[in-house]
Amino acid sequence: MSTTLDKPATASGKPPLRRTLPSADGLVWTVLRLHRTALWVWTGYVAVSVGLLLWLWGPGAATAQKAFDAFGYAGTQETAWKGMSFSLTSFGTSFDSLFYDPATFTRIAAVVVAAFAAGPLIARELELGTARLAWTQSVSPARWLTAKLALPAIAVTVGTGLIVALYVPVWRSHNHLLLAGIGPRSFYFNIGPATIANVLFGLALGVCAALVIRRTLPAIVVAGTGAYLAGALRSNSWPFQGMYQQPEIPVHNRAITSTGAQIADPGCYADQKCLAAHHVTGFDRHYLPSPDYWPRQLTETGILLALTAVLVVTAFLVLRRYQPKKSPKPAEGAAA
Repeated sequence: MSTTLDKPATASGKPPLRRTLPSADGLVWTVLRLHRTALWVWTGYVAVSVGLLLWLWGPGAATAQKAFDAFGYAGTQETAWKGMSFSLTSFGTSFDSLFYDPATFTRIAAVVVAAFAAGPLIARELELGTARLAWTQSVSPARWLTAKLALPAIAVTVGTGLIVALYVPVWRSHNHLLLAGIGPRSFYFNIGPATIANVLFGLALGVCAALVIRRTLPAIVVAGTGAYLAGALRSNSWPFQGMYQQPEIPVHNRAITSTGAQIADPGCYADQKCLAAHHVTGFDRHYLPSPDYWPRQLTETGILLALTAVLVVTAFLVLRRYQPKKSPKPAEGAAA
């Protein structure tokens, strides 16, 4: 004896329709659930970077600021050298070293995002066949790829944008505590809207590489290498700059005497007698805005966004190969 379980009827007497992936909201929820670990990792990375920037903006600069107030740029150098001498990692422990860590993380993040997009986000699903399974349900390949691109793009844009936005007040408040040289120059011309565009480029590169190669490990290697080379080129290439690619940043560096006059920093270091002889009571030092900043930022941002758009279009064109082929309709009048 068999028993049939009927579905509950609606008011019209018809059983309700059941869909495996209900509308776009269901697809978004599926993508979020599938990659929730990566989302938590990204959220943690952003939280650590933001926390470090907030600390550098406030109490993290106290020791370096005290040394600057007492001895000027010489005090800044001394605290930086002490911090680097006790460093257990390549990042260092002085304010000067810690200041650049979030910027370093953003460059690493672009490579990691490219590798994630190439591997777990796209190629792994193509290899395992889960993507084709979704396409046989109510999700078309184009909608599937749109969700795969849009959700990570929103996450990386918001996260990287928050880091870049926080860097602006930290730089303006404490750039006088940084050692002069390539460090401030490289940082200044690499933090801005182009930094956000660089991470988006890595995402698009990873997705495109995965769809073309269709193998997880090779796609990860190609995407990660491409994102790294793009970041290296962006850090060291600027037209007409010659051997030293980064433009100079003008800096104001003066000592203040007891009369309020500003004189050149006498470079007394920790010699109190020297400071007293020059009647130095304080110091003023800060980097001035560079006329090269916005031309460079807008040029790099435009190039990176254009390349990102090309990669996205290429990804959708490559995706057409996965579209199910329609069987030809039989001619009218043909025998059944």
